[in-house]
Amino acid sequence: MARKWGFTLIELLVVIAIIAILAAILFPVFARTREKARQASCLSNLKQLALAMQMYAQDYDETWPMSSYWLPGDDDNAYAWDFTFNWSTMNSSLGLIGSYTRSGQISACPSAQGLYSFDREYTGYAYNTTYLGGEGQWGTGALLHPSATLGEVQRPAETVLLAESAYWSTWSYVGMAANNFLRAPSDSMYAWIGPNVHFRHNGTANVAYCDGHVKAVSQKFNTSANDSSLADLSVDGSAYDLK
Repeated sequence: MARKWGFTLIELLVVIAIIAILAAILFPVFARTREKARQASCLSNLKQLALAMQMYAQDYDETWPMSSYWLPGDDDNAYAWDFTFNWSTMNSSLGLIGSYTRSGQISACPSAQGLYSFDREYTGYAYNTTYLGGEGQWGTGALLHPSATLGEVQRPAETVLLAESAYWSTWSYVGMAANNFLRAPSDSMYAWIGPNVHFRHNGTANVAYCDGHVKAVSQKFNTSANDSSLADLSVDGSAYDLK
């Protein structure tokens, strides 16, 4: 009688165990590789955004764009460096640098898609609002502080222009939320949002500097107790200030 070939139960269990071990080893490698690809795309986005900011400054008396502002008596429309948002219709469009970028997609980090964005279509990066971008007051439109000029930036290769950003929201939404306005630890608003650089790419954050170069940064300061991927680029305002 011919012998029937097949696997015993023990052999099948061994094969399954080997497959499980290989999967446990390879899946994190694939995830890190995929994140590396996203990080490369993100670096390209930041490079283009930094160039757009520099072009804007050259066209406007060597002054950096406003971070955000409101028109007097108009509480519905928020104007910002990378978006315009209408609170009545909940519609968003390109912001102050839109004529240079021509697209909102470069303002969207591919690894920030899960962040709560308050209905902003493209988000993921924040502009140095503490020291570079001016701000207007909601409701009155009054200027809280003006934008800095190119000449005021004494260390352009060391002063942060843009960074990947998020913060831990405790307002109408509780959890990780997208942030477009980078706040240094020395900012008066910092107490409300806390650490707001998002180290989302395998523990690193992409950062653009005022001279236009972009790099991945891994050193964290003031790491958030709510999420270890949230931190700052310096313990104080030294990575963000103009001197």
